[in-house]
Amino acid sequence: MEFTVIQLIAIAALGAMGSILVNRGVAVFNDGLRPIVPEFLEGRITRKELAATSFALSFGLIVGFGIPLSIGATIIIGHSILLACDIIGIWSPNNKKGIIISGLIGAIYSIGVCIGLQFVVDLFDKLPVNFLDSLSLVGNPIIIAFTVFPAVAVGYQHGYKKAFITAGITFISYILFSRFGTFTVQSYKISLSPTGMSLLFGMLMMVFYAAKVKGGNETTNADLVNIFAERVNRIKKNRWLLAIMGGLVALVSAMMILAVDAMPQALINQGKFTEAAIATLARAIGFIPLVFSTAIVTGVYGLAGTTLVFAVGIFLRDYPALAFIVGAIVMYAEVMLLSVVTKSMDKLPGIREMGEHIRTSLSDVLGMAILIGSAMAGEKIAPGMGFFWVMAFYLLNRMTKKPLVELAVGPVAVIVLGILVNILHVLGLWSK
Repeated sequence: MEFTVIQLIAIAALGAMGSILVNRGVAVFNDGLRPIVPEFLEGRITRKELAATSFALSFGLIVGFGIPLSIGATIIIGHSILLACDIIGIWSPNNKKGIIISGLIGAIYSIGVCIGLQFVVDLFDKLPVNFLDSLSLVGNPIIIAFTVFPAVAVGYQHGYKKAFITAGITFISYILFSRFGTFTVQSYKISLSPTGMSLLFGMLMMVFYAAKVKGGNETTNADLVNIFAERVNRIKKNRWLLAIMGGLVALVSAMMILAVDAMPQALINQGKFTEAAIATLARAIGFIPLVFSTAIVTGVYGLAGTTLVFAVGIFLRDYPALAFIVGAIVMYAEVMLLSVVTKSMDKLPGIREMGEHIRTSLSDVLGMAILIGSAMAGEKIAPGMGFFWVMAFYLLNRMTKKPLVELAVGPVAVIVLGILVNILHVLGLWSK
């Protein structure tokens, strides 16, 4: 994870722009914070109350999820930077000076995270017992495990029978593409990824079942658009600023600096860029209903929009400048189509409801995969004790007054175990 000057400038620009947008109340990254921002904008809570809330909602995810999962990886999880933009932007003064202050702090913080993570990696590399190679095992199960999420989402929405059918088709497609996915056409060798193709078939089944759900005469989203027309217009007034932010997100994604989540991060670590792009796209589809509906009600958009711009970056990773342009266009289109897309969801209620089930299934699959990977990494670091350590850490964490985010418990346990093993080695109580 070594960064060039151009990469550091790009991430600094992202941190600055993101913090400024939050400071002005235009957008935030944390979905839980978005409904609270209008309470401040309309004078029902104070700036201090909003700042305290932003810190409470985001700080734990930064230090307990984003940073630990980014150590030793080839790409940083976006939460490490974008959630911090929420805190920096809101804690900065609510005036013209605040715009400058939030931008400067956001830029400095973003560069600091990149340099700091590299420092930590270099420090760990110098320890007598090197556990960084073992840490890479944390993400290994994610690569194949995430192909099951469409079946899980189908199960949540349509029941276990259709879930088993979807899982079966996913499994069969994986076997078939593993066996017949590589072929030659006019001297050109074509290789189709079994993981990517099986995921695609699973997603097609998920959309097929959701599209078959019939709706009544509901016009819930249309009503929301009409009721909150003023707030929708507020977002559209800031479309150019949001477009620039979308371009910057796509740019740092194309430069392989930020990934939207742990799932695409693990795939990128293994060089599976197509699968990472598909996973990012699937995640974005799941977040469209949530982001659009909360944006309409609150008048506050997402810093990365629906996160489609992350997928743009991965698809255009060889053309960062083009990724910036396309990312800006995509974010601009999201804002301008906000009302149209939201109203159209009423005509396909199954697709609208599918988003919630995608988010839930992704969380379930990711949590289990990371826990299994963490146990594997722990066992490699400390054979005979690693499984005990990770499982005990995970289960006992649930009993604490302020537990870590469950997705981060496994990686944190592995890092702590690696440090502990080095201390025991220095004391002569552990041999390599």
